[in-house]
Amino acid sequence: MDLSLNEDQLAVEGAIEKLAEQFGSSPVDFHGFALVSDDLDRELEEGGYFDIATIPEMGALSAAVSVERLARLPYTAEVALSMLVRPHLDMELPRPFGVIEQGRPGRFVATAKTLIIIDDDKVGIAHPTADQVEAIPDSLFAYPMGRLTESLEVKYLPDDVASTVKTWMRVALAAEMAGLMQAALDSIVEHVSVRKQFGRPLGVFQALRHRLAECAVLTGGVRWLALKAAWSGDAGDAALAALHAQDSATRLVYDMHQLSGAMGMTLEMDLHLWTYRMKALMSELGGRGGQAQVVAAACFE
Repeated sequence: MDLSLNEDQLAVEGAIEKLAEQFGSSPVDFHGFALVSDDLDRELEEGGYFDIATIPEMGALSAAVSVERLARLPYTAEVALSMLVRPHLDMELPRPFGVIEQGRPGRFVATAKTLIIIDDDKVGIAHPTADQVEAIPDSLFAYPMGRLTESLEVKYLPDDVASTVKTWMRVALAAEMAGLMQAALDSIVEHVSVRKQFGRPLGVFQALRHRLAECAVLTGGVRWLALKAAWSGDAGDAALAALHAQDSATRLVYDMHQLSGAMGMTLEMDLHLWTYRMKALMSELGGRGGQAQVVAAACFE
């Protein structure tokens, strides 16, 4: 297994980094939960970044690296599903994408042109009209959440295609979670470096350093498992990456908010933009229990 990026992949990584710099800071007057950027979505669409997984020289590994980097931004857009799931569906599907799992509200559903419908073991595709979905403006999940207002005409996929869709949804989840975890960790490292207690920065206290180091190890593990799953496309690798991501996020969210003190519970600090998005991702695809069952089936006989 070689996860070293080739020249083309490095070029895409550099371009994504340059693009991300334009959206690296939240507006000074923003005090809400979901910070959505249509400009970011448009830049990615016009640059052809949603199709990089289909280019042999770049592939899903390059797409996963891009998803991870873009997830670190305070702004959000429908990126992960379009970059990592859409290219593996042998059909032309308009974006943005959204997911309805077991009938529950989902991310980007209110503006989605294509919905992935998950009903137990069945996976289907639907194209909602504006009157069939509605936004949930009071959601705390830091994503633009939406729900169905009426039943849809769903085209269910064959079992092998449904399995492929779920595999790449797990890769997308792990890659996005890795970026969110890194952004939350970076935010707290900055906070404890400038916040003082007893006349000294909080970051000099060894107990805090130990906890931050443990969170850094978890974050790095999630990222490498996500990249491995994107490289291999294996169902077991994908489930293991998603399981580790959801499990690690439960620890990291707790530690990040505790280490931020009262600031982490305010809208003045961007921490909630990443931790509340992690909260939304923790329950997707059956949560940790669902991933563990797939790991058991795919990795152990």
